Amino acid sequence: MDFKLTEERQMLQDGMRRLLADTVTHEGMIAASETPAGYDPALWQALTEMGVPGAMFAEEAGGFGGMGFDIMVVSEELGRAGAVVPLIESAILAGGILADAGRSAEVEEIIAGRCFAFAHGEPASRYDLAHVETRAEKTADGWRLAGAKAVVHHAPAADMLVVSARTSGDVDDEDGISLFLVPADTAEMRDYPLYGGGRAAEIRLDCTVASDALLGEEGKAFALIERANARGCAAQCAEALGLMETIKTLTVDYLRQRRQFGQPIGKFQALQHRMADVLIEIEQARSAVINLCGHLEASRAERELQVCAAKNLIGRAGKLVAEEAIQMHGGIGMTQEYALGHFAKRLTMTDHRFGDTDYHLERFIRLSAR
Repeated sequence: MDFKLTEERQMLQDGMRRLLADTVTHEGMIAASETPAGYDPALWQALTEMGVPGAMFAEEAGGFGGMGFDIMVVSEELGRAGAVVPLIESAILAGGILADAGRSAEVEEIIAGRCFAFAHGEPASRYDLAHVETRAEKTADGWRLAGAKAVVHHAPAADMLVVSARTSGDVDDEDGISLFLVPADTAEMRDYPLYGGGRAAEIRLDCTVASDALLGEEGKAFALIERANARGCAAQCAEALGLMETIKTLTVDYLRQRRQFGQPIGKFQALQHRMADVLIEIEQARSAVINLCGHLEASRAERELQVCAAKNLIGRAGKLVAEEAIQMHGGIGMTQEYALGHFAKRLTMTDHRFGDTDYHLERFIRLSAR
């Protein structure tokens, strides 16, 4: 099977790699994470001008990509650079839902670089997509929303929020969930920095939005949420793959440069064996990401099975790669001043978004038994 990129994707990859190499630094990412936005707006603008958000949408939605391998190419390059930008939140999660709901005007705004965020997870939901306690009630003025959302990535910088709320059914029912477009300034936010870079917020909703804020059909939003989540998982896995590649490069360079007993420590057989294990895990991770991105347009049952398989493997591989790299570096690998620390923290935290290894292993078993 031919896994070579198309000419267009190869050009996108090459362009992103040059741009990120020229603009992204370890010190810059740390400084950007400490700003109110949590990322570098100039970098996001440069990526927007290159057309990166547009690559996340199909042509009929106003973009020029939208397939799984477009997501993989872009996200892997962002991971390779350790860049913190709101691509997953704005273009893949919120943008994907808006595109599926036929909201072309908002999709055009996202392609132009405007920041949106997806507010779905709640304090008690853990990784369960169907668990929604936030309520929405129809009123004479539109919809009244009340509830709380947790760990909404890049919400502090967002202009608009795509919010899930229950219009009918019990707390854990898949039916009865609706989606609404809510101005960010109508929500009460408590923002904070994330361990792996960027910022998130706890959100409390107690507001009224217009009738046209409803996205799609009332009470039938679960399929949109699940599809967006699958695409977000693919992007997160591809980003983790890029992080692993850079961690591998940093570690190999260190093993060649660090000398002990008159020779580079990379000549010690024990470290060579450990590095070989890292390389094998990264290649397995790449295969898992390719497999998932190739199944994003498959049936729901097949797609969700591949989401679980890939996320579980990426979580386990990422843990091994981060731990081995830090151990082979020694104490310097734990310092904030050295680039490995940023990449290792960011890689470690990829396992805790969209479901960790244990959650996806259990879900894979459940789905396989059907």
